[in-house]
Amino acid sequence: MFSLLVNIPANAKWAQNGVTIAGGHGTGNATNQLYWPRDLFVDDDQTVVIADYVNHRIMQWKNGDTTNGQVVAGGNGQGNGLNQLDRPTDILIDKETNSLIICDNGNARVVRWSRRSGTTQGEILIDNIQCYGLAMDEQRYLYVSNTGKHEVRRYRLGEKDGTLIAGGNGVGAGLNQFNGPPYLFVDRQHNVYVSDNNNHRVMKWNKCAKEGIVVAGGQGAGSALTQLNYPVGLFVDTLGTLYLVDEFNHRVMRWTQGATQGTVIAGGNGEGAGANQLYYPIGLSFDRHGNLYVVEHGNNRVQRFSIE
Repeated sequence: MFSLLVNIPANAKWAQNGVTIAGGHGTGNATNQLYWPRDLFVDDDQTVVIADYVNHRIMQWKNGDTTNGQVVAGGNGQGNGLNQLDRPTDILIDKETNSLIICDNGNARVVRWSRRSGTTQGEILIDNIQCYGLAMDEQRYLYVSNTGKHEVRRYRLGEKDGTLIAGGNGVGAGLNQFNGPPYLFVDRQHNVYVSDNNNHRVMKWNKCAKEGIVVAGGQGAGSALTQLNYPVGLFVDTLGTLYLVDEFNHRVMRWTQGATQGTVIAGGNGEGAGANQLYYPIGLSFDRHGNLYVVEHGNNRVQRFSIE
């Protein structure tokens, strides 16, 4: 997730009913379909790019065109060719080079695809890495979560080894450990927030810290407002408020700084395909107006919840 500066008022509320802006037509590989999508990135003009996991492609949906997306990377079947992806899990747009940076999870690599028309293949930035989530800071350092090594590393674009900045102490529930960290977010101070999935908590690692702080959950798996059940996608606004996807509770939560419990801002009405329901949500983002976008792999769609 790119640390887009989003100012969201502390008392903000979102419409309870979402609007489908991508997918929602069952599983398949047509241009109006997604198949177990994973995460998304929202550009300044509200164009949305989506990691379309089982279709081994990245889809782009322009604001206003909710019928069809276009394939902007991959889409040539599952494989490890430079023109192919294998189960991509995360994506971001690097404005500087007008390119997509993709966690190509099934190929254990991070790749870059130019957004210029006519691009037919990508280039490998980092290989032999069990990447899952990506983030980038304003100095264009790339942060990658590694679910195999339970760690987060920071890379200067072009370097292969990176610097360990969180975890890396084996699998576990200690404050210096993770258990399957899928997604992450980097704030302007270069603090890193990580969804520590199997520990049902979100950890914040301050810059140069040797261990993290629990900022959400950490009370075991459950559905109370103090608990999380497999947290995944996350986002932090300029006030330091944390927004996160609580996947197995089918809800999106907001945790203000220092809070011991969160509030539900979307979903939380049981699993389902209703406009006020989510079904295995996994990724989230905001546009610069503060509208909330949620990817659901259970409903194979992206919902937009307008800020009120």
